[in-house]
Amino acid sequence: MNQRIVRRQQPTGTQAFTVLLSPTRRGARLARLLTVAHLDLWGLPSEAAAHIVAELATNASVHGRVPGRDFRLGLTVRDGSLLRIEVTDARGGHLPPGPGATEPPADDSEAGRGLLIVDALADHWGVTPGPVPRKTVWAEIFLAR
Repeated sequence: MNQRIVRRQQPTGTQAFTVLLSPTRRGARLARLLTVAHLDLWGLPSEAAAHIVAELATNASVHGRVPGRDFRLGLTVRDGSLLRIEVTDARGGHLPPGPGATEPPADDSEAGRGLLIVDALADHWGVTPGPVPRKTVWAEIFLAR
């Protein structure tokens, strides 16, 4: 973004950003970068959100991937105090465990910690099935004022 053209906005009311991304490692990385850029533009903290988006977008590109179907990243800020992150993929029949049901992986496992990170950083999170064939994994963060 050209910083001379784009000005930082003060959060008021509801602000939203939605984008479709390819279910690839590059798409997951872009989701994280776009999250940081938009929250910075809105004058909001981005560290926890960047980690959450990185995990959810990676899950969408690895576990929710359907050839030829994108995943959607949605960011919504209400009154500058609540950030809702939504990642929607095209594999609604493959639901991850919800909050409180995520088991830690074995100590020597190289995978399986993503939703534990989401659980640690988000104030609330969950999984919403549908509409068929999709599912949305969402997380909410209360923003400090």
